[in-house]
Amino acid sequence: MSDTSGRKTEHIRLCLEEQVSGAGITTGFEKYRFRHNALPELDFDEISLQTDFLGAGLRTPLLISSMTGGSELAWRINERLAEAAERRGWTMGVGSVRAAVEKEELARTFQVRRHAPSIPIIANLGAVQLNYGYGVDECKRAVAIAGADMLVLHLNSLQEVFQPEGDTRFGGLLPGIGKLCRELDVPVGVKEVGWGIDGQTARRLRESGVAFIDVAGAGGTSWSQVEKFRSADPVRRAAADAFAGWGIPTAECIREVRAAVPDAAVIGSGGLNTGVDAAKALALGADLAGFGRALLGPAVQSEEQLDALLERVELELRTAMFGIGAGNVSALRDTPRLVRIES
Repeated sequence: MSDTSGRKTEHIRLCLEEQVSGAGITTGFEKYRFRHNALPELDFDEISLQTDFLGAGLRTPLLISSMTGGSELAWRINERLAEAAERRGWTMGVGSVRAAVEKEELARTFQVRRHAPSIPIIANLGAVQLNYGYGVDECKRAVAIAGADMLVLHLNSLQEVFQPEGDTRFGGLLPGIGKLCRELDVPVGVKEVGWGIDGQTARRLRESGVAFIDVAGAGGTSWSQVEKFRSADPVRRAAADAFAGWGIPTAECIREVRAAVPDAAVIGSGGLNTGVDAAKALALGADLAGFGRALLGPAVQSEEQLDALLERVELELRTAMFGIGAGNVSALRDTPRLVRIES
């Protein structure tokens, strides 16, 4: 097993077996509640989840967030996720394709297009790699490997600090991101990995040409906690605990980013577990609602358990829409029935 493959497998194991959620911080969705509409004036069977994202028509406003790739276990997970996404009409992101760009033998662990011929697929690379020799050619290669329709660059500065192999040269990244947006022939987005993107940062990214922003807020997986379990350095392990509550709650991120960049596509992810979470993310301003670690266990266990979870999320989302009288995703986004609970 290569070092890269070993790291990818270890990440999966830690996310499944250890306590890697943020501590003392939540997604913020619990601060919002839908006001029930007892007379919705619509039939449940007529509720539509159809939407569009960057011009692509979608069967659902739901995303399997970028998670993994680069090892045999990761490939089996990606294969199962891709097949389920295709069956149910979810968009799918893959984990960082850097491993395959640098090691050709790992490319097949990201090649999900043959299992998902009709849905949008999002390739993924670390934005910091633009400061370590990556350019348009490497990004094109990542898109081609995944058979992707778009590319997302992830921002994971705190993870890189605590990762034993971390790349921490984040200075001057914005001009490189802008150059890539101008030269790559697919839409380029930017995502966090669990600490969130604020409105000011979103505006700078949009002004640089970024087409979509995945807020990936706090309240779900904390990658400083994940890397703590991998580190043999007692100082870094101890320091990681100080950041267990770091980040901007997902709900806050969505509201800020939507207000700051009203013309950009927004993905709301970070700690989502239910279709009600998804409904709140969409009502707060997201175009898509992304699910990550909540899907990982079922994806490892069986096709049936994964399908059941995706079906449950869709049912919860539809039921929430029914409960407020929103017959389609546009009506959900425009609803006045999501209210902030006074503390």
